[in-house]
Amino acid sequence: MSKQCQELPGYELFEYTDSEGSICRIDSGDVNEYIREASGADFTAKDFRTWAGTLLATQALHQAGPARNATSAKRAVVDAVKSVASGLGNRPATSRKYYIHPAVIEAYEDGSLFPVMQRGEEQNGAYAGLGLRPEEYAVMVIVASYQDRLAKAARQKAA
Repeated sequence: MSKQCQELPGYELFEYTDSEGSICRIDSGDVNEYIREASGADFTAKDFRTWAGTLLATQALHQAGPARNATSAKRAVVDAVKSVASGLGNRPATSRKYYIHPAVIEAYEDGSLFPVMQRGEEQNGAYAGLGLRPEEYAVMVIVASYQDRLAKAARQKAA
């Protein structure tokens, strides 16, 4: 199999020439099938992009520091979204809508991001065996808390 790969736009991601001279194509379905098989779960490439975008946003917002007021918070969120868009190669609106978990922005705006990041930094040694960085720890805690709040609200509404 040839090691040469040619990037193609759109659905077909790559093509290569195998040892018999046949052109073989790898498309997004092939990539997602591989991810599902390798992980043993229903993950796709979009899940990895969302994880990456959410981590980039968490890092950018943490680096921005606590907002002094609503205007500075909005500015920091806009800058973080632009940073994520640049990193992922998307437009800012696409990045915010599809690749940044809303819980991270909410945590920045209400100030809860910073103590969670601090705990992640302090506990980094405890999670180092798992390969977690402080921002990964923070995202896990923030998203779990967000999901708990949504589930509780749904139960109260149903009652």
